[in-house]
Formats: sequence, structure tokens, C-alpha cells
Amino acid sequence: MTTPTTLYQKLVASHTVAVLDEQNVLLFCDLHLMNEYTSPQAFAGLHEAGRGVPVPGQNVAVVSHIIPTHPVRWRTIQDPPSALQASNLKANCDRHGIPLFDTNDPLQGIEHVIAPEHGMVRPGMVIICGDSHTTTYGALGALGFGIGTSEVEHVLATQTLVYRLAKDMRIRVDGVLPTGTTAKDLILMVISRIGAQGARGYVVEFCGSAITALSVEARFTLCNMAVEAGARGALIAPDATAIDYVLAKAPDITGDMRTQALAHWATLRSDAGAAFDMEHVFDAAEVAPFVTWGTSPDQAMAIHATVPRPEDIADAVQRSSAEQALRYTALSAGQPLAGVPVQHVFIGSCTNARIEDLREVD
Repeated sequence: MTTPTTLYQKLVASHTVAVLDEQNVLLFCDLHLMNEYTSPQAFAGLHEAGRGVPVPGQNVAVVSHIIPTHPVRWRTIQDPPSALQASNLKANCDRHGIPLFDTNDPLQGIEHVIAPEHGMVRPGMVIICGDSHTTTYGALGALGFGIGTSEVEHVLATQTLVYRLAKDMRIRVDGVLPTGTTAKDLILMVISRIGAQGARGYVVEFCGSAITALSVEARFTLCNMAVEAGARGALIAPDATAIDYVLAKAPDITGDMRTQALAHWATLRSDAGAAFDMEHVFDAAEVAPFVTWGTSPDQAMAIHATVPRPEDIADAVQRSSAEQALRYTALSAGQPLAGVPVQHVFIGSCTNARIEDLREVD
């Protein structure tokens, strides 16, 4: 009898080139996303060793993090270090034939926003990037995770990665989210309950009726922020909602390719009886509009709550962290969060800067 396996285990097994030892495998990467700030040293190492990029089409670069917020950004990037990063990325991509969404490309945008919007992300893929929020792509049933600069070089040279296996965590959320709450509120509640290191060493699979009711954009937010709980990856099994999104963004999936893709995607779910190393269960009805009162994502609570008193926190490290956070935010223990004035609102992040988020604040 076949042992039931989790979605995470299936994705790793289907991409394992070689088993190195009990904890490490050589993993094939379907898509490698790059940006301007974690790739320069990797390209330098590649060139010093006299190596090329054997599969340039499976590497895609985006000028993302140093884009000016000025609406007339195409004039030039005024900050010299940022301008150098952008020009270096272009030179490296030109040298190796790597597709680039450059500064003034009309399709350029936040890397974790445009990749799925341009049809690059599909269920069952392994996607890596020199950025921690690569977990975003789990919303479509793809295993995404961040890597370091030395690993970027290794992937450029081989399209593979020495990968340390993670543990499996399942987070089930059932019920209906209250009116006025969002996926951002849900994930902040989860992080506040399990802690900023609560998922450290795990790949998290989200499931339950509240999860399947979310839009794809909301699922992106959920998986994006799983890393703020220490997760090495986040996954949601692809359902009709996710598959409809993918097919709409990738019109090239037609005919036999579509038939084969749909058949494969239908297998991308955890088997009944699959064992998880840790599980958490939450009720969506408990979610409220959440806000952070401190400097860590787990220092968050419902908007109707009051700022906690550090002396009530038993753990000495957490108590000290709370004291430092309150000094930084200038909030007072016991102060109601409702009514605290808001000076600035930033919506241009990879967490939730998609069209439905922008419409919310229009």
C-alpha cells in the first residue's frame, strides 16, 4: 500500500534530481526570479568562474525594489547606488539572454505581483527567488521560497538547488470571515497566535472552508505573509478558483497541453491520511480587523483591543520585546487601539498591492 503524502512532499519528490542525504536533496527549479539587489554578487561569481547560464528562459529578472515612487519615474533613477543596481541587472541579463522587465517596461511591476499576472506561475512548479516573500506563489499550488545570493549563483549555473527538506504544517481555517475583514486580518491573527517563529522550519499548507472561499488575490496575501511566521513555504491546493485564474493568465495552455495540465493539477493535493508534523485549527468567525501595536508581525491584535501590558507577559524575551516596541511606537500599555491616528497608509507592497486591494482604497 502506498503511504499517503502531503502536497509539499509531492512537489519535492517530483523535482528531486538526487537525494544527497536524509535532510538534503538536489532540487530542480522550474522558474528562477531575480531582482536588482540579490543578483549582482551571484553574476560576479558566475563570471569569475567562467560559467554561463544554460537555461536562460527559465530565469526571469525584474527591476523591482529600487523603483522610484515618483509618477514620472521613466526620466531616470536619481539615486546613484540604485541606478547602478538597475544598470548592472540589465547588463547581466543582456549578456546571458535572460528576460528582463526593466524600469520602463510597461509590464514591469512588483516581482511577486507580476509573475502570476503574466502567466509565469502554474500549479506544481518549484519557484525560487532571492527574496523571502517568494512563498506568495503557494496560492496557486506552486512551491515558492526565498534563497540567498550564493544559491542564486548555483541556480543560474545549474537550474538546481541544494535544498534542505522542511517539515509539514497544516493550518485549517473553517467558517466565514466576518464582513469587513480580509486575508491580511486572517494571517495577522494566525501569526499573533502561533508567533513570529511558530512556523520556523515548516512549509505550511492552508486549508478549510474559509480558505477555499478566498479569491486568488487574497490567497496571495495569505501565502506571502506566512514567511512572517517563519515559514519556509506556504501552499494551498489548487482548486477551480486557482485553475481558472491560471488558465486566464496563460492562454497558451490549450489542446492536449490543457488536458494534461488539468489532469496533473488534479493530483496536487494532500492525500487523505497524510501525516503532518504540526497542525493548527482556527475559526474564521474569530477574525476581526487586525493591526500591529509593535514592531513584529506577531505583536498584533484586533482593532477593538487594548495595547498589552508588558508586565502581564510571562516570557522574559517577549516581555522585553514588548517594552522596546512600545518605546518605539510611543503607545502606552492599556491604551485602546481604536482612535489611534493614522499618518500614512502604504499599499504598494508585494503583500497586497493587487487590483482588488487598490480598489478597496480607491
